[in-house]
Amino acid sequence: MGTQAPTDQNNYSRTNNEQEIARQKAIDDWLPITSSRNAKWWYSAFHNVTAMVGAGVLSLPYAMSELGWGPGVAVLVLSWIITFYTLWQMVEMHEMVPGKRFDRYHELGQYAFGEKLGLYIVVPQQLVVEVGVNIIYMVTGGKSLKKFHDTVCPSCKQIKLTYFIMIFASVHFVLSHLPNFNSISGVSLAAAVMSLSYSTIAWGASIDKGVQKDVEYSYKAKSTAGTVFNFLSALGDVAFAYAGHNVVLEIQATIPSTPEKPSKGPMWKGVIVAYIIVALCYFPVALIGYYIFGNNVSDNILISLEKPAWLIAMANMFVVIHVIGSYQIYAMPVFDMIETLLVKKLHFPPSTMLRFVVRNLYVAFTMFVGITFPFFGGLLGFFGGFAFAPTTYFLPCIIWLTIYKPRRYSLSWWTNWVCIVLGLLLMILAPIGGLRQIILQAKDYEFYS
Repeated sequence: MGTQAPTDQNNYSRTNNEQEIARQKAIDDWLPITSSRNAKWWYSAFHNVTAMVGAGVLSLPYAMSELGWGPGVAVLVLSWIITFYTLWQMVEMHEMVPGKRFDRYHELGQYAFGEKLGLYIVVPQQLVVEVGVNIIYMVTGGKSLKKFHDTVCPSCKQIKLTYFIMIFASVHFVLSHLPNFNSISGVSLAAAVMSLSYSTIAWGASIDKGVQKDVEYSYKAKSTAGTVFNFLSALGDVAFAYAGHNVVLEIQATIPSTPEKPSKGPMWKGVIVAYIIVALCYFPVALIGYYIFGNNVSDNILISLEKPAWLIAMANMFVVIHVIGSYQIYAMPVFDMIETLLVKKLHFPPSTMLRFVVRNLYVAFTMFVGITFPFFGGLLGFFGGFAFAPTTYFLPCIIWLTIYKPRRYSLSWWTNWVCIVLGLLLMILAPIGGLRQIILQAKDYEFYS
């Protein structure tokens, strides 16, 4: 009779194991990134457009004026090519282990660098980028609403930016409760259409205005040092224009996948469409805007355009709608991280209430920081250099080299090393320019302005 016990024990441990797997699956079905996997390829197209084309596109002519024609065009094109390549790597690596999907950037990092180190390398950078972008978008949304209000009604009483940021945030207190990526696809589609629209308004209205009489294409700074620092700062601006990589695996996680039809097919199709749209937004605005206004262009091209008032007001409203979508796309992975931590590590039961509290607190936090530091955009050039450049330009290459180990001096090996070197240079140089901008503007900074 004594032989019965081990079988019972085995059964017990097996049931326990099955219960644990079932529990994990239930949690995965609840978490925002893994809960819904029935996205179409075109979802990935407009999610990527929304994530990548920031309102930063409107400052590209200004960046061009600090770079000059030759370097400006070179940096624009090079950035486009390098980020396109690293994005391809991310899409390829999503399912390189048969039967497993890397649904989050840090899971890929953990596979390449080890459980602990992977987390420490990827998560802080990803959080800086995502939370940083969300705070910037709070301010951008508020500023664009304010511009809309001031353009439509110049004689009205002036309202402080703080209140406009609050109005903008109120939208997110509602939208943040959409459970996962697929449920925000409507918002994201609207945002992608808007980004194409206001980019087109920006370069269309510029052409309509015609080349200015006293147009000059020389550098504006008086001193050599000024020119160099402006150059570095503009380098950062252009580099951050291509920063959709922080959410690309999370977007791909929503696409269904089978061994016969892996998710990289539809995802890649979406990425190509997205990159064509990105080029259609960026290149005309940057080149035409600079061609028309020369070095007199303001850091937001809509300000240089001024008239017709109705068109500029409309463009600002488009920016608001786009930034609403972008905010949600960048917030979703953050929600996922916080909710994973609470449910898996701290064993909170997954509930609507938990989600309600977490997401409202997060939106309130980004709103509060945005209101306190409305000059946060200046700070981004600085912080962004440390986090945007790695996650977009060279972290995918390092992971690729670590995992695939291409032959020395082969094409793949060279390509990756070139990207890593350029990315490192960017990471070191861009913050220098950003820091100087901060120092120059610091005397005008006002809290709660």
